[in-house]
Amino acid sequence: MGRTIKRVPLDFDHPLNEIWPGYLSPDKFDEVKCPDCKNGYSERAQYLHDLWYGYVPFNPEDTGSTRLTNSTPAVRAFAERNISNAPDYYGGGEIATVLEAQRLADLWNAMWMHHITQDDADALIDGGRLYDFTHTVVPGKDWQPKDPPVRPTAAEVNEWSIRVGIMGHDGINAMVVVRARCEREGVELRCATCQGHGSTEAYPGQRAEAEAWEQTEPPTGEGWQLWETVSEGSPMSPVFATADELATWMSDPERGRNWVPAATAASFIAEGWAPSLVSTPETGLVSGVEFVGRTATTA
Repeated sequence: MGRTIKRVPLDFDHPLNEIWPGYLSPDKFDEVKCPDCKNGYSERAQYLHDLWYGYVPFNPEDTGSTRLTNSTPAVRAFAERNISNAPDYYGGGEIATVLEAQRLADLWNAMWMHHITQDDADALIDGGRLYDFTHTVVPGKDWQPKDPPVRPTAAEVNEWSIRVGIMGHDGINAMVVVRARCEREGVELRCATCQGHGSTEAYPGQRAEAEAWEQTEPPTGEGWQLWETVSEGSPMSPVFATADELATWMSDPERGRNWVPAATAASFIAEGWAPSLVSTPETGLVSGVEFVGRTATTA
């Protein structure tokens, strides 16, 4: 997931921020909702899934984790950031900070995702997740494993999941941890009715047709355009005749929080790809475009 440069025709006029149709599976492949499950999980796996998100009661002590408080550094830092971003809503001062930190602590104490065990962390690492810990972005080579390899502790992952907020655990991480827990408990992961699909075929052979379907890329050409790949993929900028013009657009202050210096934009365009965000001990949490552009500039 991130930002990428595409070469498209100069007259390419697909609407900005609208997913390219060639990336979207046709409606005819929509299946029928399974009558016996919510999303393909067995009853036990569904309970674990709900535990992950706090949809059913959870206590940090159940995983041997430390209960968060309003003075936990990561919680307080998040509260301070919220207040700084919206002082008219939260108010200001120490009282506002403590109240917001307590709200966050109560919210996160109710979710397994912020109180995982070492078994859970190991499952995520072995499943190719937690790239913020195990990989680094190398210009021109995307994400590369760290050397020597890194295996974070559960406590480190729990703190990370709080500090990065919505950019932390995603649905794939939830699935990896739930699957590993079911395997350790010796219980079935998938719903017996739909075999884990969460749906059944609307007509015989529908699933095979869907699996045979392939995405189609937008047309290629001489133009330069910035795309996002956080969704299936959509254009984010107008089409420009040269890479320099695109860099100028990216470095225009009107880009707001997406603005980057001209040299950084030019370096990123030359690389052609960046993740959405990168977090390192040296840089903190920064946009992938800024990180790749800055790294390429200093390399």
